Amino acid sequence: MIRAETVIQRKRDGRELDAPAIAAFVEGVTSGEVSDAQIAAFTMATWFRGMTPGETALLTLAMRDSGQALKWPELDGPVLDKHSTGGVGDMVSLLLGPIVAACGGFVPMISGRGLGHTGGTLDKLESIPGFDTAPGRDRFVELVAGSGIAIVGQSNDLAPADRRIYAVRDVTATVSSPPLMISSILSKKLSEGLDGLVLDIKCGNGAFTTGREEARALAFEMASVSQNAGLPCHALVTDMDAPLAWSAGNALEVREIIDYLTGTSRNPRLDQVTGRLTAELLCIGGLAESPREADQRVRECLSSGAAAESFARMVVGQGGPADLLENPDAYLPRAPFSRHLFVERKGYVTSVDTQAVGHVVVSLGGGRRRAEDDIDPAVGLAELAMPGDRLERGDVLARIEARDEASWQEAAESLKRAYCLGESRPDQDGNLIHDVITGERT
Repeated sequence: MIRAETVIQRKRDGRELDAPAIAAFVEGVTSGEVSDAQIAAFTMATWFRGMTPGETALLTLAMRDSGQALKWPELDGPVLDKHSTGGVGDMVSLLLGPIVAACGGFVPMISGRGLGHTGGTLDKLESIPGFDTAPGRDRFVELVAGSGIAIVGQSNDLAPADRRIYAVRDVTATVSSPPLMISSILSKKLSEGLDGLVLDIKCGNGAFTTGREEARALAFEMASVSQNAGLPCHALVTDMDAPLAWSAGNALEVREIIDYLTGTSRNPRLDQVTGRLTAELLCIGGLAESPREADQRVRECLSSGAAAESFARMVVGQGGPADLLENPDAYLPRAPFSRHLFVERKGYVTSVDTQAVGHVVVSLGGGRRRAEDDIDPAVGLAELAMPGDRLERGDVLARIEARDEASWQEAAESLKRAYCLGESRPDQDGNLIHDVITGERT
């Protein structure tokens, strides 16, 4: 048996860890033989020394194997999923999943909650009355097989080593270590028993990875590790220099999702990123032979209403109301103090401090500063102005949904500071997809 301190010493000294060493350490984490102090030492050594893609792949697989991976022997289509590094107004998962299911894929999506300035998929879904994000393993499998999609939180039996390691990373300033971040994300995705994965790596002032080259490097490493672990994966580097949609806030984003699926309105930024990520995943899964065919399938599923029906089946299957799409206002919570924020001078929206916009939602109560914080599903922002919009004096910059006038006023002042207006339209090419990366096997 390889001792934990031996593994820590090897990594501390910059030596590459082999499969037996990594497997022994992760096994000790799962069994409890490895202490929190030893996990902290290991994560800090990894933060300083890093890992090769091969090491990261081995760590990912060992963490996957610390629990029970899902298997899908009886499904008649590919099992597919996506992961995003997070942003503001990023509701792509709640659109991509139903579209892929409507196109013949199966989507067992394990998602997380919001933390910091970014929103969480589970929080959005839990703004729907009755929606159950923890149905249990057997019911989760049943829902995916029957409806094509279910979106749930991580259960105790999927990659349990990741839970312990992440809890230590969270309090030891090692969350940002790329190998630890990649193995945490991919171990859970591998646990889903996937046939294909698409990654949305955000860059810009509203992303955790602000620089394009930094985001591209992360995308390449994540795609390479996934490929080396046996999971076909493409990573897209996408723009987060502005909110991705007109809404930011849990119930408000669900309402915008419903408007998108029913064809009432579709934000061009959200539409472009959703369409490209979904088409890429259809190609990975063999549900389309070319990007053009994939895009056509996406548009057909939207125009026919098949994607909306897929979303509705998921909602009902997980305990939500059967007529949510027909009567969203009857179910989605509304904040008691709703008022528009108007601009005080004319001009073009030249830039948006997107992270600041996300923090406005947090200040209203719609996000978390700490993992244990409760959130208010009703509050947030809607009708957000987008870059390039020309606004006249008195036009709407946003609609702020708040609990009271005092929090509305505070949010209004912060939101005004987050927007820059200028005399000239900003130079924009409109392309939000900066790179498409497939990684490589080593």
